[in-house]
Amino acid sequence: MDDERLAGFEAVYRETYSRIADYAARRCDSPQDAADVVAETFAVAWRRTDEMPRGEEAMPWLYGVARRVLANHRRGEVRRQARSAELDAEMADLYGADPESTVELRVIGEAFRTLSEEDREVLALVAWEELDREEIAAVLGLSRNAVRIRLHRARRRFSGALTRAGVRHTAENRLFPVGRSL
Repeated sequence: MDDERLAGFEAVYRETYSRIADYAARRCDSPQDAADVVAETFAVAWRRTDEMPRGEEAMPWLYGVARRVLANHRRGEVRRQARSAELDAEMADLYGADPESTVELRVIGEAFRTLSEEDREVLALVAWEELDREEIAAVLGLSRNAVRIRLHRARRRFSGALTRAGVRHTAENRLFPVGRSL
């Protein structure tokens, strides 16, 4: 291993570790599972250092690696529901302890869980990871146009799920805003 390759990996690791750890933590059932996903993501990155992009392109590439590692991890998992409980708790923290908002947040979480894994992932990449269309395309291995279409359809299905659940929502209080050049 040459020093330049090692230095390049170390720089990408330092710059991206916390975002990859956050990505895994929001999608895993436990902190231990998240740590496993992060460790495996960087193990893959280490093995593929020569293929890993440098600079700003490294982050979407690592999200893509993490996404595939997580998919492999989930195939062996029996438990999936704890992840949704973490989302509910996170949303409750964001909106405070108002009893009315807690009830609505529970309903929003339930509506979100009715979506397909594909819809939840594209919405989460926008809302939680704050990625733009180009970055999402890199993570999912799709074209920007395919991401635009997938995101539009996911938002529409989520809006329908919210309406069926009795949650009033408008353009002003969107959970997954469209204003970020997506």
